Amino acid sequence: MTSLAVTGHMDLTKNSVPLIRAGLDELLKPYACAGLTGVSCMARGADSIFAESVLAAGGRLVVVVPSQDYRRTTVPDDHAETFDRLLAAAAELRVMPAPTANLKAYEAANTMLLKLAERLVAVWDGRVGEGGGTADVVDQAQASNIPIDIVWPAGAARLTPTPPASPSSRTVKEW
Repeated sequence: MTSLAVTGHMDLTKNSVPLIRAGLDELLKPYACAGLTGVSCMARGADSIFAESVLAAGGRLVVVVPSQDYRRTTVPDDHAETFDRLLAAAAELRVMPAPTANLKAYEAANTMLLKLAERLVAVWDGRVGEGGGTADVVDQAQASNIPIDIVWPAGAARLTPTPPASPSSRTVKEW
């Protein structure tokens, strides 16, 4: 049995979604027969695309919800149907104890993701974040010696401009 957690960008362009889905499907193929478990917070974008890929591969989905009010206050209307559908398909739900969705709640949820996983899948453009996001989860996984697979196919892009990538000593496998 293999457990993979996901972190990734929420602000993917529409054209990036099928590219990332194909990259995730390819990454998950070797794990499909090995009792795949995918762990996701199911935010819009990478988290939900990963959850769909896990289910399509016949895997088991574990959802970590960052706070008690997350669905009500944080899930946008245009993502609610996807969130609810994937939540209904989850084999396990872990709702974190934070009453309110905030940076601390997200950080605690990300820590839980890493505790539940043997590997981290990062749908990540490699750029430094502003704190509490994908780059920080990658750093946390690396500090914990958790192997990291990066999925950022050619042509993938974000809606939000990001600062330029900085040199890094990360050792990761890219897909």
